[in-house]
Amino acid sequence: MKPIGGPNLTDERKNSNSLLTALLIPFSVVYGIGVFLRNKFFDTGIFTSREFPLPIISVGNITVGGTGKTPHVEHIVSVLKDEFRVAVLSRGYKRKSSGFVLASASSDAEEVGDEPLQIKKKFPEAEVAVSADRVGGVRKLCNYNKSIQAVILDDAFQHRWIKPGISVLIVDYNRPVMHDRLLPAGRLREGVSSKERASIVIVSKCPPGITPIERRIFKKDMDLSPWQSLYFTSFSYGDPLPVFKEGDPFPAKKASSAGEPVVLMVTGIATPGILKKYLMDIFPEIVQVSFPDHHNFTGKDIQRIEKEWNMIGNKRKLIITTEKDAMRLQKTPGIDPLIKKNMYYIPVQVKFGEKNSNKFKKQIVDYVRKNKRNHIVSHK
Repeated sequence: MKPIGGPNLTDERKNSNSLLTALLIPFSVVYGIGVFLRNKFFDTGIFTSREFPLPIISVGNITVGGTGKTPHVEHIVSVLKDEFRVAVLSRGYKRKSSGFVLASASSDAEEVGDEPLQIKKKFPEAEVAVSADRVGGVRKLCNYNKSIQAVILDDAFQHRWIKPGISVLIVDYNRPVMHDRLLPAGRLREGVSSKERASIVIVSKCPPGITPIERRIFKKDMDLSPWQSLYFTSFSYGDPLPVFKEGDPFPAKKASSAGEPVVLMVTGIATPGILKKYLMDIFPEIVQVSFPDHHNFTGKDIQRIEKEWNMIGNKRKLIITTEKDAMRLQKTPGIDPLIKKNMYYIPVQVKFGEKNSNKFKKQIVDYVRKNKRNHIVSHK
């Protein structure tokens, strides 16, 4: 039943989206032909994928927008780091540098990108580098540090110039690829059939209470081959940490009273809804300021954040952002010292079921153990 006094805006929006999708389908067909031909060239050997004499693990997706790749890359690093010398190679999306750059303790997001910087800060013992040329990047990494025993390629499912030993495909539980369309009518970078290239498929961002029957339905819809492994993961959030070194420790957890504290949630990620839902279960009031994914914050953005901060008034208040956004905000000039003292980020990890966690770890570790080499990768 439509609300009295006006049209059903939800229906209007659906009709508008359906019309836009219909108009974009011809462009998706053209795009799909290009993607099909590129993949066909690799499949038939016209384009050649390079193999390296050490374990290569690719992590990526077939959709535009955040599926949780970085936390899964971090999980793989954590699984391997105690036994092997691990390196991570990313393209460094939205960085302002060019060529091959090795991340260090003094790197910033403009130099290497927010996600590689996050990984380096969390795992300083791992080598982390960025390069648009993945083949050259692997060579340079392994020549820089000849003790590297495994390389993880971040966001590389479509990068077929390197043939990985294990290819991990991340699929968002909330945006099933089976019911999506190719760009620009949908969010798919390539057709759903490309999932056959994956050794491991991980359904990410699952609700904590996902039931066995929901898993079975999703598994049936994915229609994977018998040799492909399927895992389900959810996000696990840690205690908030100060974004800035001059920040105050996070206030001790205690029952909120009189609608306080108010949280100003500042994000520049593709899907902030999961974090917002988590915060709404803890804090009485959330004020949201959203920016596009991987957004480089400007002085104007800081003014907008400060305006929202001031509008909350004299109530007890905090700013909470994501770990990825913290990497960019730390180097953003012009942030008021009071805001710096009250700005926190929430670290995130992926969570498998206990049985599946051990199975996934064994699958990754066994592959690296069987394929690790004492080697020197040639510059040629």
